[in-house]
Amino acid sequence: MKHILVLAPALVALAADPALANRVFVTNEKGNDVTVLDSETFEVLGTYPVGNRPRGITISPDGSELYVCASDDNVVRVFDPETMEELHTLPSGPDPELFVLHPSGNPLYIANEDDNLVTVVDVKTKQVLAEIPVGVEPEGMGVSPDGKIVINTSETTNMAHFIDTESFEIVANVLVDSRPRFAEYNHDGSKLYVSSEIGGTVSVIDPATQEITGKISFEIPGVLPEAIQPVGVRVTNDGSKVFVALGPSNRVAVIDGATDEVKDYLLVGQRVWQMAFTPDEKYLFTTNGNSNDISVIDVAAEEVIRSVPVGQQPWGVVVAPD
Repeated sequence: MKHILVLAPALVALAADPALANRVFVTNEKGNDVTVLDSETFEVLGTYPVGNRPRGITISPDGSELYVCASDDNVVRVFDPETMEELHTLPSGPDPELFVLHPSGNPLYIANEDDNLVTVVDVKTKQVLAEIPVGVEPEGMGVSPDGKIVINTSETTNMAHFIDTESFEIVANVLVDSRPRFAEYNHDGSKLYVSSEIGGTVSVIDPATQEITGKISFEIPGVLPEAIQPVGVRVTNDGSKVFVALGPSNRVAVIDGATDEVKDYLLVGQRVWQMAFTPDEKYLFTTNGNSNDISVIDVAAEEVIRSVPVGQQPWGVVVAPD
């Protein structure tokens, strides 16, 4: 707990700010910390140590617990978002990278890249409920809006695995393009988007039939195709817009959610990776790992309005709920 004492003045300042819903949390993979920002002023409120090589990050639906994949510590660290004091840890299996919470807030589904497993953890009892064998190098995690299906993507097997959340059994496997990195449902559960980093595409899957209904590809004038590497995906609540982070191309694609056609490319920072909306979807924040900043996108205007320096190699981002 020494770091808590060292950071006490900053922690007091953070705790004094009651606007939890306006906080943005960014994991800095090389800095071993989390940068906290205000989502309206974009002011950095503080930076706090969270363990070694933090990547995936999420927050409980009620905003009371912040979960961080401390990948090199082989644990999930749990923090009080108001003070950034560590509350406890959760077992994660080796090298946790990405995870997703059940819509109810429990359990947590964690991708273990080294062991080819998805670990399911009860966040209240801190017990492992299941270890589910999946494909080689699992990374991406998504969950259906009704909480009945969890998606894992395996980078080397090139599959999206559909896992039943009651039985913890794989009920379907869908072959996608090379190195799938992320899975995201739209909010009515009628579409599943799976990004393939090396394949350079996003597969659109019908969750009811587990069939690919389309593939989104990308062409950016002046950018080599091998630099266009889809990673993070986010969909607006009404399904009208899909945003795809395109890695070292330094662009975010804006896609029409009805037609799945690319509308525009937004220039952001270097090696854009993950993204998160504010609860009102006014802004979308992107983590830019090689320029050590985040970009702020005005969602309605589809424009980048700000760049904010954070820590070393920002990777994941989450915004506190209302």
